[in-house]
Amino acid sequence: MHKRTKINVAIFVLLVGMACMFTAVVTDHWAVLSPSVVKLNDTCEAAHFGLWRLCKKHIYISGENYQEGQGCGPISLPGVENCTYFNHFTPGQDSEIFEYKTQKEYNISAAAISIFAVGFMLLGSLCLIGSCTGKGKGRLYLLKPAGMFFAFSGLCTFISLEVMRQSVKRMIESDDTIWFQYYYSWSFACACVGFVLLFLTGIALLILSMPQMPRNPWETCMDAEPEQVE
Repeated sequence: MHKRTKINVAIFVLLVGMACMFTAVVTDHWAVLSPSVVKLNDTCEAAHFGLWRLCKKHIYISGENYQEGQGCGPISLPGVENCTYFNHFTPGQDSEIFEYKTQKEYNISAAAISIFAVGFMLLGSLCLIGSCTGKGKGRLYLLKPAGMFFAFSGLCTFISLEVMRQSVKRMIESDDTIWFQYYYSWSFACACVGFVLLFLTGIALLILSMPQMPRNPWETCMDAEPEQVE
């Protein structure tokens, strides 16, 4: 495969990775939390949240759609939903204070790191635009910082994923919270795909932008101009 074709394929994969990452950042289905069901034929409160927003949903649980050991949900069931930005939990009782502090600490960290990831993506995109519109050796040169920026973006995405995972794990394992079950939803999956595509393709783009090594040492000697003898 020609080198330019490989670069075009890498750019296409990067566009898919950026789309996945932007989708993960702006949506709020990173994790779904469910409390245990105390009473049938009554409403319970499940929640799903992302980097910026938490949504609590009041779901009616009847005896027909309930299975033993199941938490409140699934979240796809109809119900009244209430969403808040940034102020994920309101401090009040002990469990709410714990949830508030946990979400405030971890989500601010995850959101800040994701901003760095988006920033690196934008810088990499600018380098790609310069590479596509430039002429001569400058086109290939700009691919090097582009690959580095996209790889850094992938690393920041991975750190943001881990911070979010630790946030959910801490709330589930604590005895001070009401949450009984959890699972990571499609926004989290988009972030995972974005991390893999951005990091690996960024490294690939960096390698493709490197000058091609000779197949054997004699190629360099054969291509060299002969010295002039006076």
